[in-house]
Amino acid sequence: MTRLALLALAAALVASPAAAQNAGQIARVKAGASCPGCNLFQADLSRLEKTGQNLSRARLRQADLSLVVMNRASFARGDLRDVNAYGGVFGGASFAGANLTNASFVGAYLVGARFDGANLSGVNFSGAELDRASGLTQGQLDRACGDQATRLPRGLRIPACR
Repeated sequence: MTRLALLALAAALVASPAAAQNAGQIARVKAGASCPGCNLFQADLSRLEKTGQNLSRARLRQADLSLVVMNRASFARGDLRDVNAYGGVFGGASFAGANLTNASFVGAYLVGARFDGANLSGVNFSGAELDRASGLTQGQLDRACGDQATRLPRGLRIPACR
């Protein structure tokens, strides 16, 4: 292969996204459909109000979930890295086995949510309400952060965000 052909191939690979979002799947979720395993990468779902949606195993990386109301939704085993869930309401939602690395749940309502086996590395729970959340361990919370307004289940603590 010539050098010019290699450069053209390299430019094409860099220019095309590896796994871009799926607009049709995003539209279905916004309309209220469940979409397990969907590609919702960087989706703007802010202010969405849906209950009980199944988004298990979905790719929600870098999605905007700010100010949503998604009670009893399932995000189990999903990719929620770098999600912005500022002020979201997730009462009774399942994040079991989900990757929440570097997500922001500042001011979120997570009462009764499930976190069994979730990766909480770098998650900001400042001002979040996690009362009666289940599946949380001290080891998970040691990798996350919060503030004095963060409400946790009895016996657990969270490091302060820097």
